[in-house]
Amino acid sequence: MSSNTTSPLVYLHNVNKSFPATKEETPVLKNISMQVNKGEFISILGQSGCGKSTILNLIGGFETPSTGEVKIKGEKVEKPGRHCVMLFQEYGLFPWRSVLKNVELGLEPLDLQPEERRNRSLEYLKLVGLEHNTHQFPSELSGGMKQRVAIARALAMKPELILMDEPFAALDTFNRYYLQNELLRLQEKEGTTIVLVTHDIDEAIYLSDRLFVMKPSPGMISKEMTIQTSKPRDRSHSDFQHYRKKIFEEFQFNQPIHQPEFNI
Repeated sequence: MSSNTTSPLVYLHNVNKSFPATKEETPVLKNISMQVNKGEFISILGQSGCGKSTILNLIGGFETPSTGEVKIKGEKVEKPGRHCVMLFQEYGLFPWRSVLKNVELGLEPLDLQPEERRNRSLEYLKLVGLEHNTHQFPSELSGGMKQRVAIARALAMKPELILMDEPFAALDTFNRYYLQNELLRLQEKEGTTIVLVTHDIDEAIYLSDRLFVMKPSPGMISKEMTIQTSKPRDRSHSDFQHYRKKIFEEFQFNQPIHQPEFNI
């Protein structure tokens, strides 16, 4: 779901990020410039260690850039705020709290009456199909169900932006596909802006309105790509394969593999 809003929700301009090392700073990100419009689904795609998660942490206010600027709604990001919520593959559920109480947890800092907090939590649990699991505990749930609880908790907070750091990486293929479809359905209903970090090429193509391909050492954006086919997408369709080929070419996966010679 894309928006033509002229003023971006998220704006990064010439962002560089280095971390201290033993003798000198190690550059992690170089000249990162990107924007995210309200209602968009954006993916940041790249191999491990290319700085994808660091970009999320900068947007979320958990890190600050060494140089450059990060803004949300025109305001400089200096610390975490309730404008955005981060989702990880570890779910982040408290084992001693029920499903309902885990969703309510995100609402406790808000000025809501207990009944309103409960009703909103139940609304979003129903939205993710867990209205009959409210009294269960995380240990009684599958990985896919735990991630649905985490998604319900994030949506219940009604953030303008959800940041997702490889949230489906630990799931089997069937649960991953199911939750990808659920995420698109929920985003369409709620109009939430989502930025996803992933190393899964098919996932990025399937979910995104636009995606940014990154290369490492230091992390740089090598390509921005708009996925122009309508959702939900058919992974077997020639259009889908066209985008896969373009990304493979960007990573040079189409190069022949050198086979070593052996003397037998």
